Amino acid sequence: MSENKACCQNDKGLPKIREAVCIDTNRVYDSCADKDCLADLRVYFPPQCQEIVEHATNVRCRGTEILNVFMDVEKVPFNRGCYSVDITFFFKVTVEVYSVASVPPTTICGFSTFSKKCILYGSEGNVRVYSSEYRADSDDNQLIPTNTNPRAKIQVADPICLDAKICRPCDCCNSLHDSCMPIPRCVRRAFKEEFPEDIAAGHHEEKVVAVTIGIFTIVQLERDVQMLIPAYDFCIPQKECSCDADDPCEAFRKICFPVDEFFPPKEDKLGCCGSTAPFCACGD
Repeated sequence: MSENKACCQNDKGLPKIREAVCIDTNRVYDSCADKDCLADLRVYFPPQCQEIVEHATNVRCRGTEILNVFMDVEKVPFNRGCYSVDITFFFKVTVEVYSVASVPPTTICGFSTFSKKCILYGSEGNVRVYSSEYRADSDDNQLIPTNTNPRAKIQVADPICLDAKICRPCDCCNSLHDSCMPIPRCVRRAFKEEFPEDIAAGHHEEKVVAVTIGIFTIVQLERDVQMLIPAYDFCIPQKECSCDADDPCEAFRKICFPVDEFFPPKEDKLGCCGSTAPFCACGD
């Protein structure tokens, strides 16, 4: 075994390239990173929760999370190889509503939405791809054909709720009535209460909740391509699977002592953003 391993290494002890292999993979043709501060987004609540907002005097944001992101890719006219990516975010927002000073706040949940657009280069080419796949208890039919148009992919960090306030509906910058987009079923399933079908039309609310959310995103435009890459060898696992979980004390002994929990590190070791990185751009 050692002799075979030695013959596959160069003078520096690194593995040798055995052959060039053609693989079918996704290639990222263009990408962009963005940091957005979404100010004064209206939060839509079920009717019973909206009644609580109508009698509110103050509100505080408890947290927010992304329910789903919808993306649409369209060609840009008169600009070959470029595509516009329309992105719509749906956030679940949890707020505490204060109505009377001596009464504990009421926690309610609603959703907010935001849309943006970016233009990326996705190259050209439009062919249809067919493939076959075995299916149990059925004929070996061809799968649904797909094309090689670019696909958009987005990576989103956990959103940060920066502010929440009570305001009038006209003071919010987003509206479902302007987008003419119905509430997706995946958004409705995230709540126990039912939303009315005509929620975008509005019901003459006097008070609404507006939040400010910060998000970090990376948008990519990729295609299915065949690429020729150098190959060293097959990836054979070198470690055996360990299934010995009978002795919990033995597993506990392998855990390192949590020194930082008893002796918190100083600020100069953490860096300006609370991380161990020597440089950061938190002030930008």
